Amino acid sequence: MSSNGDSLNSNIPEGPLADKWANFKDKAKLINPVNKRKFSVIVVGSGLAGGSAAATLSELGYQVKCFCYQDSPRRAHSIAAQGGINAAKNYQNDGDSVWRLFYDTIKGGDFRSREANVHRLAEVSVNIIDQCVAQGVPFAREYGGLLANRSFGGAQVSRTFYARGQTGQQLLIGCYQALEKEIAAGGVEMFTRTEMLDLVVVDGHAKGIIVRNLQTGEITRHAADAVIMATGGYGNVFYLSTNAMGCNVMASFQAHKRGAYFANPCYTQIHPTCIPVSGDYQSKLTLMSESLRNDGRIWVPKTKEDAEAIRDGKKTAADIAEDDRDYYLERKYPSFGNLAPRDIASRSAKEACDDGRGVAKSGLGVFLDFSDAIERLGEDTIRARYGNLFQMYEKISGENPYALPMKIYPAVHYTMGGLWVDYNLMSNLKGLHVLGEANFSDHGANRLGASALMQGLADGYFVIPATLPAYMASETPGSVKTDAPEFDEAEKAVRERIDKLMSIQGERTVDSFHRELGMLVWDKCGMERTDEGLREALEKIPKIREEFWTNVRIPGAANGLNMELEKAGRVADFIDFAELLCTDALDRAESCGGHFRAEYQFTDEDPEVKSGFTNPGEAKRLDEEFAYVAAWEYGGEGKLPKLHKEELEYEAVELSVRSYK
Repeated sequence: MSSNGDSLNSNIPEGPLADKWANFKDKAKLINPVNKRKFSVIVVGSGLAGGSAAATLSELGYQVKCFCYQDSPRRAHSIAAQGGINAAKNYQNDGDSVWRLFYDTIKGGDFRSREANVHRLAEVSVNIIDQCVAQGVPFAREYGGLLANRSFGGAQVSRTFYARGQTGQQLLIGCYQALEKEIAAGGVEMFTRTEMLDLVVVDGHAKGIIVRNLQTGEITRHAADAVIMATGGYGNVFYLSTNAMGCNVMASFQAHKRGAYFANPCYTQIHPTCIPVSGDYQSKLTLMSESLRNDGRIWVPKTKEDAEAIRDGKKTAADIAEDDRDYYLERKYPSFGNLAPRDIASRSAKEACDDGRGVAKSGLGVFLDFSDAIERLGEDTIRARYGNLFQMYEKISGENPYALPMKIYPAVHYTMGGLWVDYNLMSNLKGLHVLGEANFSDHGANRLGASALMQGLADGYFVIPATLPAYMASETPGSVKTDAPEFDEAEKAVRERIDKLMSIQGERTVDSFHRELGMLVWDKCGMERTDEGLREALEKIPKIREEFWTNVRIPGAANGLNMELEKAGRVADFIDFAELLCTDALDRAESCGGHFRAEYQFTDEDPEVKSGFTNPGEAKRLDEEFAYVAAWEYGGEGKLPKLHKEELEYEAVELSVRSYK
């Protein structure tokens, strides 16, 4: 690993923070409607970020090609989002504002995000709700017809708009309808069941992609004047996560290998409310929405003896007297209670279970109890708010959450790191724009709940349509064709990689390697990280890679449907990416947000703890050394990456110790 100390240019507009986005739009380059029709854009990914971008750019006149590996854009992982979407509308008249949403997001990310991008996100949030209502998204409403809100973690206002526990699905349907309209009109050419395998770079600019048809195995090349990637996060590097099984890092990592910097890969989010692991051969985990923490209370028994009795089936939750229960979030964070941010709530659950007070059979689980809310509001009210979530929990666990507390435990859910982008959402690789979870820009070291949908739709509907011309205006439409030698080289590399994978014919399945890698990364680079553990992981990952490329077995053929081949390519990139993830976590010798290094935490000796401002065991930042974005440049196969730094400068907020007490 080496650091060249380069300072990245984030292209932040001039002027006061609150005026930057308006100043940018007032002075930005424009392309007239007739000329827009001459430009082509590739959009990889059709979730909320990619689908909204493809639809909106087509409406503006651009020729758009949109690619997804699913059989329909409707199956993008955005559909899995449950609880809601944030917006600073202040409909509840509870003191919310653009500034409060901005500050809550900066603070929630533990002061490790770029100020200007976050303020723009808060500004644009108010337009997203209007856009979605106009599309017919059925947000929950109060009795009088006004849009309803609820609270999410890290905020003391109610700013989250929702559609029961299906918000992502309803937003995606609205986006999908806009996309289908443009497909029918001829503005968007849709390629389903098609996976991006490489990025084509011509003279330092992203000008196309190489893809594989997952049904026929056909390899094809596509050129455009700009490439937009909206391919989601890399949480499945841990094997067990709440992500869809197909979610992967391939598109991002292949772009990284072609020159795009990967920023803050160690910033991974562990969601505190997921159904606990039930067995050794489980392949996926299930999220229970953060919205449940509005009415559910999280607790464990105060004594290890009671917890052990529950695990052994000798006692139930009802047998534990109120005075013998530890509502630990309410105790530790009285101002926010059960709606403390995700990183804090997750570590608190781990702390309780590490203390021997877990209530699941494995010892890794805490109670999420709705008995008080049902007694106060009635079961019908709780059923109306969370009915589909309760039903899902009962189907998976076999327990009735109206009668018994849910059992939950943290799990990998979201990734704040991603490809580095500037204010225009363009990578250091010219022409490559990155939207949504695939970029790093808005959430710092910890994302607040209900902000992923906000960012995805902000980037697609409102930001990229305004910033894309800043690049396009200086380009000649159609200047690069698929017969360029760079396309030949990229396609040749793709075919050689597939041939190499198919020729190994070893003894182990792809899934066995994925599981081995994921368990290692979870143990050494999950909720808690140490110098020793990260170094151990960095010693073992190359050994996993070596065996993978000599002993993996992929049945079938490459010239047709072959799901094992699909998975093999993704796992190969997960192995390489895991090395980058652990390298970044080792290099960032501090704790911040979801990146918790055990060596860097507040203790009873710190003045902030003695004064009661924060608790022992909280993440301890080292701002003088690490107030920067770590953007990693690919060093080549078998070589260490190079570190570039974007210094984080705060002009509107003051760096401070994060406290939710």
